[in-house]
Amino acid sequence: MTQKRELPVLEMSCAVCAGNVEKKVRTIPGVKSANVNFASSTLSVEYDADKVTLPHLRQEVQSIGYDLVIDEDPAGDITEAIEHKQYMALRRRVITAWVLSVPVMVLSMAFMHHMWSWWLQLGLTMCVILFCGRPFFTHALKQIREGAAGMDTLVSLSVSIAFVYSLFNMLFPHFWLDRGVTPHLYYEAAVMVIAFVSLGKLLEERAKRSTGSAIKSLMGLQPLTARLVDADGEREVAVSSLSVGDRISVRPGEKIAVDGVVVSGSSFVDESMISGEPLPVDKSSGDKVLSGTINGRGAFIMEACAVGGDTLLARIVETVRQAQGSKAPVQRIVDRVSAIFVPTVVAISVATFLLWLFVGGDLSLAVTTAATVLVIACPCALGLATPTALMVGMGRGAQNHILIKDAFALENLCRTDCVVLDKTGTITQGHPVVTDMLWYGDNDDKALLRGIEALSEHPLAQAIADKIASLDIEATAPDSFESITGRGVEASFRGRRYRVGNASFAARTPLPDDKASLFVTHWQESGGSVIYYGTDDRLIALIAVSDPLKASSAEAVDSLQRQGVQVHMLTGDSPSAARAVAALTGIEHVGAGMLPQDKDDYISDLQTKGHKVAMVGDGINDSQALARADVSIAMGQGTDVAMDVAMITLMTSDLSKLPVAIRLSRKCVGVIRQNLFWAFIYNIIAIPVAAGALYPSFGLVLNPMWAGAAMMFSSVSVVLNSLRLKRVRL
Repeated sequence: MTQKRELPVLEMSCAVCAGNVEKKVRTIPGVKSANVNFASSTLSVEYDADKVTLPHLRQEVQSIGYDLVIDEDPAGDITEAIEHKQYMALRRRVITAWVLSVPVMVLSMAFMHHMWSWWLQLGLTMCVILFCGRPFFTHALKQIREGAAGMDTLVSLSVSIAFVYSLFNMLFPHFWLDRGVTPHLYYEAAVMVIAFVSLGKLLEERAKRSTGSAIKSLMGLQPLTARLVDADGEREVAVSSLSVGDRISVRPGEKIAVDGVVVSGSSFVDESMISGEPLPVDKSSGDKVLSGTINGRGAFIMEACAVGGDTLLARIVETVRQAQGSKAPVQRIVDRVSAIFVPTVVAISVATFLLWLFVGGDLSLAVTTAATVLVIACPCALGLATPTALMVGMGRGAQNHILIKDAFALENLCRTDCVVLDKTGTITQGHPVVTDMLWYGDNDDKALLRGIEALSEHPLAQAIADKIASLDIEATAPDSFESITGRGVEASFRGRRYRVGNASFAARTPLPDDKASLFVTHWQESGGSVIYYGTDDRLIALIAVSDPLKASSAEAVDSLQRQGVQVHMLTGDSPSAARAVAALTGIEHVGAGMLPQDKDDYISDLQTKGHKVAMVGDGINDSQALARADVSIAMGQGTDVAMDVAMITLMTSDLSKLPVAIRLSRKCVGVIRQNLFWAFIYNIIAIPVAAGALYPSFGLVLNPMWAGAAMMFSSVSVVLNSLRLKRVRL
């Protein structure tokens, strides 16, 4: 029986590790496919349950130094607890490594000729290796046993050579003195290798994020039970037991359990979590309703058309799950290099030893150069090039109210040439407000309108009531009130009938003048809604209600376009409203009337054309498109799901932070490339010198002590270069 599972992977520190796990799992009999996502630390595996079990998969992965979590708890509490425990253990090792390594450095520089200093250095170094460096050695041994290699392998070899060489020189100094060579100790190189690389690992761990809560939040939209209507009346049943064709009773304020069609009754339904639009939608017989949406104060009976995994909400959940579990678009540069760098450096070290032993006939020179190659080629600079720049960049982003949750986002955002913006809540404020009013009545009419609208649950009515309240006009309660679904409200006061709603319902007389006609035409063309307020024989007021633009939207769009970024806008709103917003913001590419799947398809089409797409949204309806995009960005005032799916969150509703985030990513990735460039140049020059390239012509051999110093300098230079991001203008 074939099964598919997603399992958390522990102990991975680089993309090479992900490749090792993936390669190992694929060789297990019964496994049909395996894909490891380093960004989310998950293994997606398809296997024959009759041939292989999850405990066996875990045992095989553990054999090469990693681990799988096969906990069945859907909330993932055990996984989170394990990851937190490992992070705290790493943090303790980093602190301990630095506390012990600094004294070793001081002793090696200030008291290098004192015997007591040698023994103290040895004791401190052994503490660092046994406690702080143990994971490097255990992982390296398991990887070597399986024919794999990674950063842990090179770190272990570097530390081992430096330590063993120093220990030999301390215990048997006359071996070198008899040959005219002064022995030196290089314990500081061994401990600083562990300290720096451990710090790099800690910085990377802090940049990782968990993606499981997004799925839980989406799934939480669907209720667990529903009221099934059958011949015996209404009874509560589990949603999982519902079938297509079942009739379900939906009461006021309840979540709709499945996709279906209203067969009787009417109400307003809040579909903002699906469509993204803030206004509840009028639902009556024959209208479609969706799982996870929230019913208003009305009640209705619906017939199920899609249940379980076939509902729109379930499809969104699955799409998000697949997108988040897919391979990251770009692997970290340093991790790609490490796969080649590690065996190459080891080979050079071995070749150097053999060259000077058999060609030069000098054992001392052979050991010294071989050790120097491994010490000087320590991957500290390569290991720190990315995480230090990312951490400084993330801190700078936080200062600018830009929360960067995923280290891959900075790498991908700098390549973005196309930004897709959701309209409601991203470009606009996300809630209706009264934009303008044209009055033919007096303050008494305003007071009565406030009293009428205060009795309505419609968002537009609330916006009107709030507007009149801001004018310090007290409400006058009507004598009677009635809501006419889909049209407006009707009330009576002192024997007269008053109506508030659309033109066909409330406007019983022609518009009184050209000013009114121009008012209606203007706001309809602007994408707003015009509310009529009047009686049978006169029009009292025209009220324009719209979802206004954020003050920063037009400026942000202009800034993005000046950076060479193409801007698109997607919305579930009408084409006229979309065109009006696009005209005001200068956006040329517009998609209107879109459901979540339409947005997903739109982004996929852009990616097919070769664009690197960043999606900006604020609602659950955007989560599917956010997961599909190369970079996902959420607005800080949006839903938790959108912010959880997103790699970057703009903590304020200010859209002008978006071009700032793009500038930051470009600056940060530029620093990463500089770090890697200088790390490569350092190794390209230093390794041949360490191997004795200058010895035949100049008689110069690089001492391992100076190799350790050079290694330290390369690491410090990378950190200092990363710190420049604190002063970069954005």
